[in-house]
Amino acid sequence: MSYLRHIRACNAPVTESFLPWYIDGRVHGWIRPAFADHLADWPDLFERRDEALHTPSARVPELTGRLAQVARELAARGVVTALLDEPYPVTAGGREQAIATVDRALAAPLGLRSFGQHLNGYVRDGGRILMWVGRRARDRLICPGALDQLVAGGLPHGVDLWDNLVKECAEEAGMPEALARRARPVGVLTYNRVAERGFRPDVLYCYDLELPADFVPRNTDGEVEEFLLLPLEEVARIVHETDEFKLNCNLVIIDFLVRHGVIGPDDPDYLEIVTGLHPAVGMPETSRGL
Repeated sequence: MSYLRHIRACNAPVTESFLPWYIDGRVHGWIRPAFADHLADWPDLFERRDEALHTPSARVPELTGRLAQVARELAARGVVTALLDEPYPVTAGGREQAIATVDRALAAPLGLRSFGQHLNGYVRDGGRILMWVGRRARDRLICPGALDQLVAGGLPHGVDLWDNLVKECAEEAGMPEALARRARPVGVLTYNRVAERGFRPDVLYCYDLELPADFVPRNTDGEVEEFLLLPLEEVARIVHETDEFKLNCNLVIIDFLVRHGVIGPDDPDYLEIVTGLHPAVGMPETSRGL
């Protein structure tokens, strides 16, 4: 077993075809041909030509409203899951460069760049680090019963990073705002994964938060079944030897282990691990044109 396998699992070679979605001449998403067939009902919005989908610049001002109509209709047909009422950005760059928004349920089928936040909550016990991890509730749609970061969630468009983190900390861990705002931004991780719902070019904003010894997390939104306070060595073993953590959570922990010296340059996979946590966001060049 190895740490590297989780990075490779999140960036596995793409072995099926995806159609690039061009908006005003720039690629904003990657769409399975079968899903593109459903979009054929809106030819003025998704013009299919030259093995790609194209949305002309004239449609950009109305794109958010039109995509909302598409999402409602596809959800009613059962093509996508029930709408989540969370606006996600349609962007070829950062979230602040979005040209439109779409319901989160449509983000993966459209192969959109999505953003999330993950927080490593830990305490110090003498010279040891212990990490709080959560076990996802068994009724979750995604990865029920899997281990997770203390706090992790999607990042809706138009919401300030700190405001969203404070909200997630309160909902998932019962954490007061003053404590949540002591979190330290530690970087961004990326991965490009083909999932059941579509292509996932994802960006994770990561945070570390050293917690008081007497802090005990308390879930308030039903997403977490239990919390565990584990020695960092045990967390490292679980990641190294098992698949108990939700897939992308492994990447966040591996990054934490690198930054805290648990995974060091003497590891034979060190260079590939460090570089593998930050691939360019989007369809790999070697996979285009399949």
